[in-house]
Amino acid sequence: MRYATVMPRFLLVLSALFFAGSGHGIIIRHDVGQAAYDTRSIDYPAVFFLERQGMRKVCVATLIARQWALTAAHCTEETSLGVATARGETFAVEVAGQSREVDLVVKHPRYQQGAVDDIDLALIRFKAPLASPPPIALNMAKDELSKVVTIVGWGYFGIGTLGRQYADGRMRYATNRISQSGRYLRYRFDDPREAASVSLPTEGMLGLGDSGGPALITTASGSRLAGVAVGQLLNVDYDEETQGRYGAIAIYERISSHITWIESVINGPE
Repeated sequence: MRYATVMPRFLLVLSALFFAGSGHGIIIRHDVGQAAYDTRSIDYPAVFFLERQGMRKVCVATLIARQWALTAAHCTEETSLGVATARGETFAVEVAGQSREVDLVVKHPRYQQGAVDDIDLALIRFKAPLASPPPIALNMAKDELSKVVTIVGWGYFGIGTLGRQYADGRMRYATNRISQSGRYLRYRFDDPREAASVSLPTEGMLGLGDSGGPALITTASGSRLAGVAVGQLLNVDYDEETQGRYGAIAIYERISSHITWIESVINGPE
């Protein structure tokens, strides 16, 4: 078992590297039943995990074009994806119940794990365009502040009073509200017991291993990808064993700041 380090300053990266075999986790409110957070892949067919490690599922990606998906760059290093594509091999993932082959990884040119203010994004290309499911559109406008986002994941489950507890491989969703939209998107896991709490009915938080997962904004024309999960802010109250409990702050790469790079890769030459 390997434990989390600070990267960049005060940022806990939620990836398999720092908790061996961890899956994607949703930490939920202590006063709301688990069933309220349950969901199925059919509800989010364009969102998929990158790798199985035993019974667990590690890292998340989101289909954003017929032949491309977006994830956290460090996920390509902390699963077998990066090694396979670097060797010229394909890497199999399951999208909407179908096996698909990834043949290329393109990391953001400003990605450097461990560096302050790196850009932790990677595009992954499928060997052939996918006829289905429909990709999720990118959120182009810098209008994320105060918007409610939906987060999705598999595995490490917990409640806000205790933090992460166990990975059971079940897919869950939760909601939260963007509280900061600068270099990164951020949201806080509010404690509903506090007098000033504005906790949402299905409010939740990322868990260890949840890197690459989407923050989805619902619009009249459907869901839009606003952020990609890269970590949790560390503070004086942080404890490894209670990661994700009330007061935790999630960090996402802000997609609206990286549209030019994404489009240049997707629409560029082979």
